[in-house]
Amino acid sequence: MTDTVDDVDLPYDDDASQQDKISALRERLEIIERQNEEMRDKLLDANAENNKFQQKLERLTHENKKLKQSPLFVATVQEVTDNGVIIKQHGNNQEALTDVTDEMRSQIEPDSRVAVNNSLSIVKTLDNETDVRARVMQVERKPEVSYADIGGIDEQIDEVRETVEMPLTSPGMFDAVGIEPPAGVLLYGPPGTGKTMLAKAVANQTDATFIKMAGSELVHKFIGEGAKLVRDLFELARQHEPAVIFIDEIDAIASKRTDSKTSGDAEVQRTMMQLLSEMDGFDERGQISIIAATNRFDMLDRAILRPGRFDRLIEVPKPGVEGRERIFQIHTRSMNVADDVDFAKLAETTEDASGADVKAICTEAGMFAIRDDRTEVYMADFEAAWEKIQQEEAEENEDVSRTFA
Repeated sequence: MTDTVDDVDLPYDDDASQQDKISALRERLEIIERQNEEMRDKLLDANAENNKFQQKLERLTHENKKLKQSPLFVATVQEVTDNGVIIKQHGNNQEALTDVTDEMRSQIEPDSRVAVNNSLSIVKTLDNETDVRARVMQVERKPEVSYADIGGIDEQIDEVRETVEMPLTSPGMFDAVGIEPPAGVLLYGPPGTGKTMLAKAVANQTDATFIKMAGSELVHKFIGEGAKLVRDLFELARQHEPAVIFIDEIDAIASKRTDSKTSGDAEVQRTMMQLLSEMDGFDERGQISIIAATNRFDMLDRAILRPGRFDRLIEVPKPGVEGRERIFQIHTRSMNVADDVDFAKLAETTEDASGADVKAICTEAGMFAIRDDRTEVYMADFEAAWEKIQQEEAEENEDVSRTFA
């Protein structure tokens, strides 16, 4: 605890020297200065605390003011008539006829986006920009994957290049022959066979704008949201032609239609209908190519498989022996493998392995070497890795069978 002034006694007796009195006074002055410094620190702390609470008060006041305001909803102008403006509110698809001022009428037209209040009166116009979710799907950086990084599916690579690359790089060849370029390509096959890598290689090899999305990202809670996102995706592609749209897991929105009456199924089907309309509607698609991929070809609706939407249906199967050998060579290019490693033998041993399985084997073999404090990967490491992966798959299948038993 800091000393106080009272703790210092002044020598008032006559015998005290002048020097003693001066020393006592100096000691009292030092104590007073220390107390003054402590009070100044406390004042600064109090001011900082006060500023913090003042900022919190201003923020809460602002939030309270916003909560008291009437909420605004996004709507689209359907038609401008002499009696008023017909709008459709987003989210619930509610349509209404509302009056507008002459000034507002001059600012809007069909398909304009506007903000409306609780009484569905137009408050202000909004920019007709694409959904931010569509913009973030545009791939700004090219993937570091080339066709040389894909093994075992050379025939499929050639078909994809003919369907997607050639219309973008050599459109004159199609004009000279007198045919329309293929509309799109659908890649189907088991998981891990290289469908997504093919799409990445296309993005790497072309100068076109590449837009990547998953079918599950188009499934939304509110009515019309999925269809709007599909429209915005194609509008984004038109703004940046030439463009390639890659739809992964397309079965999420393009599965066979059923008689189900649930709102969820109806919304998925509405999104699919919008996708079909964008793929071959009345408007010219322009220089926009579509690549889609699925593991469940059997689930797709026949409407999306017909020519004009996907002109090429390319099966991407699991690689054969030569393909697996090539994939082993690709994934071990940067590995320090021993002389005893025989890729041909590994390819024969790893029967029914997909390209993803081969990559996993190479990674696991490297981990075995690291655990043994080695910098060289032996043949035995690859064999042990394959056994481990097979065992894990068997245990996973057993768990699935037990779950559904």
